[in-house]
Amino acid sequence: MDQNLFNEICLQQLTLSAVHEGETVAVLTRGNERAEYADAFLWAIGKLGAQGFHLRLPAPTSASGAWAVGDSGLADNRLAVEALKSVDMVVDCTFLLFSPEQFEIQAAGTRILTAVEPAPLLARLMPTMELRERVEIGAELLAKAQTMRITSPHGTDVTYKLGVYPTMSEYGYTDQPGRWDHWPAAFVFTGGADDGVDGKIVLAPGDVLLPFNTYVQTPVEITIEEGFIRDIRGGAGSSGLDADLLSSYIESFDDPRGYGMSHVGWGLDERAHWHGLTQFGGGMGMELRSFYGNVMFSIGPNNELGGPNDTACHFDIPMRGNSLYLDDELIVDAGELTVPEMRPVEQR
Repeated sequence: MDQNLFNEICLQQLTLSAVHEGETVAVLTRGNERAEYADAFLWAIGKLGAQGFHLRLPAPTSASGAWAVGDSGLADNRLAVEALKSVDMVVDCTFLLFSPEQFEIQAAGTRILTAVEPAPLLARLMPTMELRERVEIGAELLAKAQTMRITSPHGTDVTYKLGVYPTMSEYGYTDQPGRWDHWPAAFVFTGGADDGVDGKIVLAPGDVLLPFNTYVQTPVEITIEEGFIRDIRGGAGSSGLDADLLSSYIESFDDPRGYGMSHVGWGLDERAHWHGLTQFGGGMGMELRSFYGNVMFSIGPNNELGGPNDTACHFDIPMRGNSLYLDDELIVDAGELTVPEMRPVEQR
Protein backbone atom coordinates (compact mmCIF):
# COMPACT_ATOMS: atom_id res chain seq x y z
CA MET A 1 0.00 0.00 0.00
CA ASP A 2 1.15 3.55 -0.73
CA GLN A 3 2.68 4.93 2.47
CA ASN A 4 0.70 8.18 2.29
CA LEU A 5 -2.55 6.23 2.09
CA PHE A 6 -1.45 4.01 4.96
CA ASN A 7 -0.66 7.13 6.99
CA GLU A 8 -4.20 8.37 6.46
CA ILE A 9 -5.92 5.14 7.51
CA CYS A 10 -3.78 5.03 10.67
CA LEU A 11 -4.89 8.59 11.36
CA GLN A 12 -8.52 7.49 11.02
CA GLN A 13 -7.86 4.62 13.40
CA LEU A 14 -6.19 6.73 16.07
CA THR A 15 -8.94 9.34 15.79
CA LEU A 16 -11.49 6.63 16.61
CA SER A 17 -9.23 5.54 19.46
CA ALA A 18 -9.45 9.10 20.85
CA VAL A 19 -5.74 9.88 20.70
CA HIS A 20 -5.37 13.58 21.47
CA GLU A 21 -2.97 16.32 22.50
CA GLY A 22 -1.34 15.61 25.84
CA GLU A 23 -1.30 11.82 25.39
CA THR A 24 1.72 9.62 24.79
CA VAL A 25 1.48 6.65 22.43
CA ALA A 26 4.09 3.91 21.99
CA VAL A 27 4.34 1.81 18.81
CA LEU A 28 5.75 -1.66 19.50
CA THR A 29 7.43 -3.73 16.80
CA ARG A 30 9.81 -6.68 16.69
CA GLY A 31 12.89 -7.11 14.52
CA ASN A 32 12.33 -5.91 10.96
CA GLU A 33 8.60 -6.60 11.03
CA ARG A 34 6.08 -3.86 10.18
CA ALA A 35 8.49 -0.94 10.11
CA GLU A 36 6.09 0.83 7.74
CA TYR A 37 3.34 0.41 10.35
CA ALA A 38 5.48 2.19 12.91
CA ASP A 39 6.17 5.03 10.46
CA ALA A 40 2.47 5.46 9.66
CA PHE A 41 1.32 5.40 13.27
CA LEU A 42 4.04 7.80 14.39
CA TRP A 43 2.99 10.22 11.64
CA ALA A 44 -0.65 9.95 12.74
CA ILE A 45 0.24 10.41 16.41
CA GLY A 46 2.02 13.64 15.56
CA LYS A 47 -0.89 14.88 13.43
CA LEU A 48 -3.17 14.48 16.45
CA GLY A 49 -0.87 16.51 18.67
CA ALA A 50 0.17 13.59 20.85
CA GLN A 51 3.69 12.44 21.71
CA GLY A 52 4.88 9.15 20.23
CA PHE A 53 7.84 6.82 20.24
CA HIS A 54 8.80 3.55 18.57
CA LEU A 55 9.92 0.66 20.78
CA ARG A 56 11.58 -1.99 18.62
CA LEU A 57 12.25 -5.37 20.24
CA PRO A 58 14.77 -7.94 18.96
CA ALA A 59 13.51 -10.38 16.36
CA PRO A 60 12.00 -13.66 17.66
CA THR A 61 14.61 -16.26 18.49
CA SER A 62 12.53 -19.32 17.56
CA ALA A 63 13.79 -21.26 14.57
CA SER A 64 10.63 -20.54 12.56
CA GLY A 65 10.24 -16.96 13.70
CA ALA A 66 6.53 -17.70 14.21
CA TRP A 67 4.49 -16.24 17.04
CA ALA A 68 4.24 -18.47 20.11
CA VAL A 69 1.16 -18.13 22.31
CA GLY A 70 1.94 -15.94 25.31
CA ASP A 71 5.46 -15.02 24.14
CA SER A 72 5.60 -11.23 24.01
CA GLY A 73 9.36 -10.84 23.74
CA LEU A 74 9.14 -8.74 26.91
CA ALA A 75 9.49 -11.39 29.61
CA ASP A 76 13.08 -10.43 30.46
CA ASN A 77 12.86 -6.76 29.58
CA ARG A 78 11.48 -4.89 32.57
CA LEU A 79 12.54 -1.49 31.30
CA ALA A 80 10.47 -1.98 28.15
CA VAL A 81 7.44 -3.18 30.13
CA GLU A 82 7.65 -0.18 32.45
CA ALA A 83 7.93 2.15 29.47
CA LEU A 84 4.76 0.67 27.95
CA LYS A 85 2.94 0.89 31.28
CA SER A 86 3.75 4.58 31.49
CA VAL A 87 2.00 5.63 28.25
CA ASP A 88 -1.67 6.21 27.48
CA MET A 89 -1.82 3.81 24.55
CA VAL A 90 0.27 1.10 22.93
CA VAL A 91 -0.07 0.23 19.25
CA ASP A 92 0.99 -3.41 19.30
CA CYS A 93 2.44 -4.57 15.99
CA THR A 94 3.90 -7.75 17.53
CA PHE A 95 0.87 -9.61 19.01
CA LEU A 96 1.05 -9.46 22.80
CA LEU A 97 -2.16 -11.47 23.25
CA PHE A 98 -2.23 -14.03 26.11
CA SER A 99 1.06 -12.79 27.56
CA PRO A 100 1.48 -11.81 31.23
CA GLU A 101 3.08 -8.58 30.05
CA GLN A 102 -0.05 -7.58 28.12
CA PHE A 103 -2.20 -8.05 31.20
CA GLU A 104 0.27 -6.06 33.29
CA ILE A 105 0.29 -3.19 30.80
CA GLN A 106 -3.52 -3.12 30.71
CA ALA A 107 -3.72 -3.21 34.50
CA ALA A 108 -1.66 0.00 34.56
CA GLY A 109 -4.47 1.72 32.62
CA THR A 110 -2.76 1.68 29.23
CA ARG A 111 -5.07 0.87 26.34
CA ILE A 112 -3.72 -1.44 23.64
CA LEU A 113 -4.53 -1.72 19.96
CA THR A 114 -3.11 -4.70 18.07
CA ALA A 115 -2.47 -4.09 14.36
CA VAL A 116 -0.75 -6.94 12.53
CA GLU A 117 -3.02 -7.70 9.58
CA PRO A 118 -2.07 -6.74 6.00
CA ALA A 119 -2.53 -3.03 5.29
CA PRO A 120 -5.16 -3.47 2.52
CA LEU A 121 -7.30 -5.46 4.95
CA LEU A 122 -6.95 -2.78 7.62
CA ALA A 123 -8.21 -0.26 5.09
CA ARG A 124 -11.17 -2.34 3.90
CA LEU A 125 -12.30 -3.24 7.41
CA MET A 126 -11.83 0.19 8.98
CA PRO A 127 -13.86 0.23 12.22
CA THR A 128 -17.01 2.34 12.44
CA MET A 129 -19.08 3.67 15.32
CA GLU A 130 -22.16 1.95 13.85
CA LEU A 131 -20.42 -1.42 13.91
CA ARG A 132 -19.29 -0.81 17.49
CA GLU A 133 -22.91 -0.18 18.51
CA ARG A 134 -24.01 -3.48 16.99
CA VAL A 135 -21.17 -5.38 18.66
CA GLU A 136 -22.03 -3.85 22.03
CA ILE A 137 -25.69 -4.86 21.64
CA GLY A 138 -24.51 -8.43 21.13
CA ALA A 139 -22.27 -8.17 24.18
CA GLU A 140 -25.19 -6.99 26.32
CA LEU A 141 -27.28 -9.99 25.29
CA LEU A 142 -24.41 -12.40 25.87
CA ALA A 143 -23.59 -10.97 29.30
CA LYS A 144 -27.13 -11.67 30.53
CA ALA A 145 -27.26 -15.29 29.38
CA GLN A 146 -26.75 -18.34 31.56
CA THR A 147 -26.52 -20.92 28.78
CA MET A 148 -25.48 -21.04 25.14
CA ARG A 149 -26.40 -23.83 22.78
CA ILE A 150 -24.91 -24.28 19.30
CA THR A 151 -26.43 -26.57 16.66
CA SER A 152 -25.81 -27.26 12.99
CA PRO A 153 -27.24 -29.41 10.17
CA HIS A 154 -24.02 -31.44 10.31
CA GLY A 155 -24.69 -32.71 13.83
CA THR A 156 -23.28 -30.09 16.18
CA ASP A 157 -25.18 -29.90 19.46
CA VAL A 158 -23.13 -28.45 22.31
CA THR A 159 -24.10 -26.49 25.41
CA TYR A 160 -22.01 -23.97 27.36
CA LYS A 161 -22.81 -22.97 30.93
CA LEU A 162 -22.17 -19.23 31.13
CA GLY A 163 -21.90 -16.61 33.85
CA VAL A 164 -18.48 -17.51 35.23
CA TYR A 165 -16.36 -15.42 32.86
CA PRO A 166 -16.87 -11.87 31.57
CA THR A 167 -18.18 -11.04 28.14
CA MET A 168 -15.70 -9.41 25.77
CA SER A 169 -16.35 -7.29 22.69
CA GLU A 170 -13.99 -6.50 19.85
CA TYR A 171 -14.86 -3.78 17.36
CA GLY A 172 -11.46 -2.68 16.10
CA TYR A 173 -10.48 0.37 18.15
CA THR A 174 -9.96 1.30 21.79
CA ASP A 175 -10.71 4.59 23.54
CA GLN A 176 -11.02 3.41 27.16
CA PRO A 177 -8.19 3.09 29.72
CA GLY A 178 -6.92 -0.47 30.08
CA ARG A 179 -8.91 -1.80 27.14
CA TRP A 180 -7.43 -4.07 24.44
CA ASP A 181 -8.77 -4.43 20.92
CA HIS A 182 -7.63 -5.73 17.56
CA TRP A 183 -7.88 -3.99 14.20
CA PRO A 184 -9.85 -5.34 12.38
CA ALA A 185 -12.40 -7.14 14.53
CA ALA A 186 -16.17 -7.37 15.01
CA PHE A 187 -17.32 -10.12 17.34
CA VAL A 188 -18.40 -10.90 20.90
CA PHE A 189 -17.37 -13.79 23.10
CA THR A 190 -17.27 -15.24 26.57
CA GLY A 191 -16.14 -18.50 28.11
CA GLY A 192 -18.03 -21.51 29.36
CA ALA A 193 -17.56 -22.70 32.93
CA ASP A 194 -14.36 -24.74 33.22
CA ASP A 195 -16.41 -27.93 33.68
CA GLY A 196 -19.53 -26.65 31.94
CA VAL A 197 -19.20 -27.44 28.23
CA ASP A 198 -20.82 -30.67 27.00
CA GLY A 199 -21.90 -32.11 23.68
CA LYS A 200 -20.60 -32.61 20.17
CA ILE A 201 -19.20 -30.21 17.58
CA VAL A 202 -19.02 -31.35 13.97
CA LEU A 203 -16.69 -29.32 11.78
CA ALA A 204 -17.79 -29.17 8.17
CA PRO A 205 -15.88 -28.37 4.98
CA GLY A 206 -15.40 -24.62 4.81
CA ASP A 207 -15.07 -24.08 8.55
CA VAL A 208 -11.77 -22.45 9.48
CA LEU A 209 -8.81 -23.71 11.51
CA LEU A 210 -6.80 -20.87 13.03
CA PRO A 211 -3.78 -20.70 13.48
CA PHE A 212 -3.44 -23.24 10.66
CA ASN A 213 -5.03 -20.56 8.45
CA THR A 214 -6.72 -23.30 6.45
CA TYR A 215 -10.27 -24.38 5.64
CA VAL A 216 -11.62 -27.71 6.86
CA GLN A 217 -11.70 -30.20 3.99
CA THR A 218 -13.15 -33.28 5.69
CA PRO A 219 -15.74 -33.51 8.52
CA VAL A 220 -14.42 -33.68 12.10
CA GLU A 221 -16.43 -34.90 15.10
CA ILE A 222 -15.34 -33.46 18.45
CA THR A 223 -16.84 -34.86 21.65
CA ILE A 224 -16.71 -32.58 24.72
CA GLU A 225 -17.44 -33.54 28.32
CA GLU A 226 -17.16 -31.27 31.36
CA GLY A 227 -15.24 -28.62 29.48
CA PHE A 228 -12.63 -30.84 27.83
CA ILE A 229 -12.36 -32.55 24.47
CA ARG A 230 -12.55 -36.30 24.99
CA ASP A 231 -12.48 -37.52 21.40
CA ILE A 232 -11.58 -36.21 17.93
CA ARG A 233 -12.36 -38.34 14.90
CA GLY A 234 -13.23 -38.06 11.23
CA GLY A 235 -16.89 -37.72 10.38
CA ALA A 236 -18.94 -40.21 8.42
CA GLY A 237 -17.42 -40.93 5.04
CA SER A 238 -14.34 -38.87 5.88
CA SER A 239 -10.71 -39.76 5.33
CA GLY A 240 -10.06 -38.33 8.79
CA LEU A 241 -7.25 -36.08 7.55
CA ASP A 242 -8.42 -32.89 9.31
CA ALA A 243 -9.18 -34.81 12.49
CA ASP A 244 -5.68 -36.31 12.42
CA LEU A 245 -4.07 -32.90 11.87
CA LEU A 246 -6.05 -31.32 14.72
CA SER A 247 -5.23 -34.20 17.07
CA SER A 248 -1.57 -34.28 16.12
CA TYR A 249 -1.16 -30.56 16.70
CA ILE A 250 -2.76 -30.64 20.16
CA GLU A 251 -0.78 -33.73 21.15
CA SER A 252 2.49 -32.05 20.17
CA PHE A 253 2.22 -29.65 23.13
CA ASP A 254 2.18 -32.53 25.61
CA ASP A 255 -0.22 -30.50 27.75
CA PRO A 256 -3.66 -31.88 28.67
CA ARG A 257 -4.92 -28.32 29.07
CA GLY A 258 -4.68 -28.01 25.29
CA TYR A 259 -7.93 -29.99 25.16
CA GLY A 260 -9.78 -27.41 27.28
CA MET A 261 -12.67 -25.45 25.78
CA SER A 262 -12.09 -21.71 25.82
CA HIS A 263 -14.06 -18.75 24.48
CA VAL A 264 -17.13 -18.84 22.26
CA GLY A 265 -19.17 -16.23 20.39
CA TRP A 266 -20.20 -14.89 17.00
CA GLY A 267 -19.13 -12.42 14.28
CA LEU A 268 -20.93 -9.30 13.06
CA ASP A 269 -19.02 -7.66 10.20
CA GLU A 270 -20.89 -7.97 6.91
CA ARG A 271 -17.82 -6.57 5.09
CA ALA A 272 -15.56 -9.41 6.24
CA HIS A 273 -15.13 -12.21 3.72
CA TRP A 274 -15.34 -15.88 4.62
CA HIS A 275 -12.96 -16.48 1.72
CA GLY A 276 -10.46 -13.98 3.17
CA LEU A 277 -7.68 -16.54 3.57
CA THR A 278 -7.49 -16.75 -0.21
CA GLN A 279 -6.74 -13.01 -0.44
CA PHE A 280 -4.29 -12.08 2.30
CA GLY A 281 -1.34 -13.89 3.79
CA GLY A 282 0.79 -12.96 6.75
CA GLY A 283 -1.95 -12.03 9.20
CA MET A 284 -3.67 -13.65 12.16
CA GLY A 285 -6.98 -14.46 10.47
CA MET A 286 -8.98 -11.61 11.99
CA GLU A 287 -11.25 -11.33 8.96
CA LEU A 288 -12.30 -14.95 9.43
CA ARG A 289 -13.12 -14.37 13.09
CA SER A 290 -15.31 -11.41 12.20
CA PHE A 291 -17.35 -12.49 9.19
CA TYR A 292 -21.07 -11.94 9.60
CA GLY A 293 -22.98 -14.74 11.32
CA ASN A 294 -20.06 -17.06 11.98
CA VAL A 295 -20.11 -18.98 15.26
CA MET A 296 -16.61 -19.35 16.65
CA PHE A 297 -15.34 -21.53 19.45
CA SER A 298 -11.84 -21.69 20.86
CA ILE A 299 -9.68 -24.47 22.26
CA GLY A 300 -6.93 -23.88 24.84
CA PRO A 301 -6.07 -20.81 26.90
CA ASN A 302 -8.75 -18.84 28.71
CA ASN A 303 -6.47 -16.50 30.69
CA GLU A 304 -7.63 -13.65 28.45
CA LEU A 305 -10.94 -13.99 30.30
CA GLY A 306 -9.30 -14.35 33.70
CA GLY A 307 -9.32 -18.16 33.64
CA PRO A 308 -6.56 -20.50 34.85
CA ASN A 309 -5.64 -22.11 31.53
CA ASP A 310 -2.54 -20.53 30.00
CA THR A 311 -1.53 -23.41 27.73
CA ALA A 312 0.41 -22.49 24.60
CA CYS A 313 -1.90 -24.70 22.52
CA HIS A 314 -4.55 -22.54 20.91
CA PHE A 315 -7.23 -22.85 18.22
CA ASP A 316 -9.95 -20.48 17.07
CA ILE A 317 -12.48 -22.18 14.81
CA PRO A 318 -15.09 -20.01 13.02
CA MET A 319 -17.94 -22.11 11.60
CA ARG A 320 -20.46 -21.36 8.86
CA GLY A 321 -24.20 -21.98 8.86
CA ASN A 322 -24.54 -22.76 12.57
CA SER A 323 -27.33 -21.69 14.91
CA LEU A 324 -26.73 -20.22 18.35
CA TYR A 325 -29.18 -19.89 21.23
CA LEU A 326 -28.87 -17.86 24.45
CA ASP A 327 -31.16 -19.22 27.17
CA ASP A 328 -33.21 -20.86 24.38
CA GLU A 329 -33.55 -17.59 22.41
CA LEU A 330 -32.34 -17.96 18.83
CA ILE A 331 -29.63 -15.36 18.19
CA VAL A 332 -27.90 -16.75 15.10
CA ASP A 333 -30.10 -18.72 12.73
CA ALA A 334 -28.04 -20.80 10.29
CA GLY A 335 -25.55 -17.96 9.95
CA GLU A 336 -28.06 -15.11 10.00
CA LEU A 337 -28.45 -12.76 12.96
CA THR A 338 -32.02 -12.65 14.26
CA VAL A 339 -31.82 -9.49 16.42
CA PRO A 340 -32.56 -6.47 14.17
CA GLU A 341 -30.28 -4.16 16.14
CA MET A 342 -27.28 -6.41 15.40
CA ARG A 343 -27.88 -6.33 11.65
CA PRO A 344 -26.48 -3.69 9.31
CA VAL A 345 -28.87 -0.76 8.95
CA GLU A 346 -29.71 -1.67 5.35
CA GLN A 347 -30.83 -5.17 6.43
CA ARG A 348 -33.24 -4.14 9.20
